[in-house]
Amino acid sequence: MRWGNLSAPPDEAGSERAAPAAPPLPLALPGAVTRTFDTPGFAGMTFHEVRAKSIINRVPGASRVPFEWTINPYRGCSHACVYCYARNTHTYLDLDAGADFDRQVIVKVNAGELVRRELAAPRWRGAPVAMGTNVDCYQRAEGKYQLMPQIIAALRDFANPFSILTKGTLLLRDLPLLRRAAEVTRVGLAYSVGFLDEALWRAVEPGTPSPRRRLAAVRALTDAGFSVGVLMAPTLPGLSDDDASIDATVSAIAAAGAASVTPLALHLRPGAREWYARWLGREHPHLVPRYRELYRAGAYAPQAYQRELAARVRIAARRHRLIRPEAGDDRRPVAKPVAPPAEQLTLL
Repeated sequence: MRWGNLSAPPDEAGSERAAPAAPPLPLALPGAVTRTFDTPGFAGMTFHEVRAKSIINRVPGASRVPFEWTINPYRGCSHACVYCYARNTHTYLDLDAGADFDRQVIVKVNAGELVRRELAAPRWRGAPVAMGTNVDCYQRAEGKYQLMPQIIAALRDFANPFSILTKGTLLLRDLPLLRRAAEVTRVGLAYSVGFLDEALWRAVEPGTPSPRRRLAAVRALTDAGFSVGVLMAPTLPGLSDDDASIDATVSAIAAAGAASVTPLALHLRPGAREWYARWLGREHPHLVPRYRELYRAGAYAPQAYQRELAARVRIAARRHRLIRPEAGDDRRPVAKPVAPPAEQLTLL
């Protein structure tokens, strides 16, 4: 089954607000321990703790992305980005791609020990591992569960190269570990900052640190000796793709000391497409016709739009003297993602 690599952890007597999972979850996560926390940051959220059977996952061969292996200690994400392309993965667990994705988070509590075990397996050949490619491994839950220090320590101990893409400033907590890992292997760090506008940030990325706080984290990592890339992602048609927004964002990225900027136009896969369309129709109905036109052929904006966006960002990057790192840099940011072929879909 699609959730066959998950199982429940043993219940812990006296654990904070722990209770057996209630329907409909037994179908997807039989016997999972459900936990809530009496703190404002976790209001309305439920965490389902499971013991995964595997943690280093091979990317499907059809995926045109520049990495083959991933680690995802969480499923679902409190960042609640209305456009998040990973939303549809929640439906594999009989949860919905909308509110459930934002509020029902699956936590693989044994992630650290699993990573160490799988890295030690004779069949493992030390391939680079990407993190933050599905949901953010530094989302709010990480402050409570602290899975990433265990994962990074295991990767460091096996000198296994890895990369992290995040919107979470909690990454700075693990800076000492990251520096030690970078002494023995390649460590790629990248942040996602699509725009600076605070009203837009609060509307479409309500659970994330602000763009300015993310850029402050880029500066801290740069000052610590890392070459940090920024994905200017996503750029939202009609909302953050004007020249003023692009210039201000690239200027701030350059001022933060980023080694590179890579623009990515919004893409709308199933699950994310419906959730974003509902939000757009409610908050910006005048943009609905434009989106229908841009995304009529599938999940991705037309190549002409993407090329124009890339050209405008490139011009801004030159203006603000943002230069890419040299090839061969052992701590260069994650490579630019490549979009898979578009699917035929409908919007609104």
